[in-house]
Amino acid sequence: MGIVIWAAAGVLAFAVARLLRSGGAPAWPVEILVAIAAALVFGLIATAFDFGGWRELEWRAGVFALAGSSLILAIVRSARLALAKRP
Repeated sequence: MGIVIWAAAGVLAFAVARLLRSGGAPAWPVEILVAIAAALVFGLIATAFDFGGWRELEWRAGVFALAGSSLILAIVRSARLALAKRP
């Protein structure tokens, strides 16, 4: 059940990122895959920090996955903007 929380955190990060318009936003299928993959990775990191496991419902792991997924989406968008503005 914990893995569902992580994936939901990724989808939530994607939804919030889509509300914030940015010139560096990738196509939505790519962005949702990045968000969910990042949330799963950060969920595994949360498990390593003993914030719960992939079978346990633990709110701390969900928050950690949400924050990490949001961070990765911000980095992806910033990198795309920086690369797009190069002459």
